Amino acid sequence: MNEVWIILIVWLVTSIGLLIICKLPLGVEIDTLNKALVSAAIIGILTTIVRPILHFLFTVTSLLTLNWLADLFTFMISVVCFSIAAWLIDGFRLRYGIWSAVMGALTLTIIQNLAYQLLGV
Repeated sequence: MNEVWIILIVWLVTSIGLLIICKLPLGVEIDTLNKALVSAAIIGILTTIVRPILHFLFTVTSLLTLNWLADLFTFMISVVCFSIAAWLIDGFRLRYGIWSAVMGALTLTIIQNLAYQLLGV
């Protein structure tokens, strides 16, 4: 499959996931469909830029813990990207602060994994 199509599929899956999440009682609020589309794009860009930097910073800790906490650090990076996106975009709010970010990132990860398996991406 063409890389452009994969990027579009990921963007749409993330947008739909955000719309689903804002309907759940997690404290994640998104005003409109346009805000969800922009939020998905920002989360994608942040993940592309911030994740390698944070992975590099967490490498020392991962080595010290013999990679036991690698999954936890990966999840923490997702929470940070989710939080930064909410901070950057007017109309994307986390009502309960970090707890909304944790639950939103976890739920988004589950939705994305299910959708990617169904779509074969």
